[in-house]
This record gives sequence, structure tokens and C-alpha cells, in this order.
Amino acid sequence: MKAMHYTLDQLNSMPADTFVTVLAGIFEHSPWVPQAAAAQRPFGDIDALHTAMSKIVETAGEEKQLALINAHPELAGKAAVRGELTAESTREQSGAGLNLCTQEEFDRLQALNKAYRDKFGFPFILAVRGYDRHGIIANFEKRVNHDRAEELRTSLDQIYRIARFRLDDLIQH
Repeated sequence: MKAMHYTLDQLNSMPADTFVTVLAGIFEHSPWVPQAAAAQRPFGDIDALHTAMSKIVETAGEEKQLALINAHPELAGKAAVRGELTAESTREQSGAGLNLCTQEEFDRLQALNKAYRDKFGFPFILAVRGYDRHGIIANFEKRVNHDRAEELRTSLDQIYRIARFRLDDLIQH
């Protein structure tokens, strides 16, 4: 199924509920982000929209930020195996070759997912575009050794990168 594309003018002029529906996939399972952004229209460019949405998350407080982080699936995790990922996450994980993991790579990712979640209480998040599965595993192995505050910050920054990629895919330039 081909994704729909919109112009910024269309997004700026559509009813708020339609705007929220169209942008619902930008921040994984978190329609509260586009709901808050709808009131800030019109946006002059994609950068302004991305900045506004990121700022909404940045100022939402740790509880909502953790809910957003926890809305993301684990990389090559159970949701991927069961085919339960959002269309966006499926495209992103497949694009990085996570659907082609050897059994050894898959087992390593499962162990890293568990170690990371046990340590931090939320899933590992990486904007996987531009990475192959070897690069993802290397990044994972490095970040599992960080402290929680650093990983919370890194996870949010990765979510903003993911959101930007998704906006660029959605909006015609």
C-alpha cells in the first residue's frame, strides 16, 4: 500500500481532527502530539512543524515522554515477529534489514532488548534509517552501558529523528 502524501498547505488548512489523524503515525501511538500541534497552525515549513511537535514532547514532562518511548516497538521484537508493528515501523525495520536477521543476530537482538528494558524500563529506540543490522547491534551494545538519564535523552532525540523522517515521507516538498 502506497502512503498518502500531503502538502503543507493541505495540512495547515484541514480540520483539526483530520490533521491529528493524518499525523497520528509521526509519533508512535501518541495522537496527543499532533492534537497539541493542530492549535499552532499554520506552519511555514516542515522544519517549523517538526520543531513544534518536538517541543510539545520536550515540554510534556517525563511521564508523557516515557509513555511515548514505551509506545515504540522493540527492534526485531515480539511485535515484529507477530506482524503487529505500525506500517511506519514495519517499513523502517525492514529498510534496515531487521527482517533478514540470521538466527544468531535475532537471538542477540532479543538478549539486548531484554537487557536494555531490564536496565532502563523502556525499549531501545534508534532511528534505523541509514543503518544496517550490524550497525544497529553495535549501537545497541554501546548504549546498553549508558546511564538512564543519558538513554532517556538519547531515546527522545532518536524519536525526533524518526518523526522527521516520517514527516519528510508524508509531506510533499
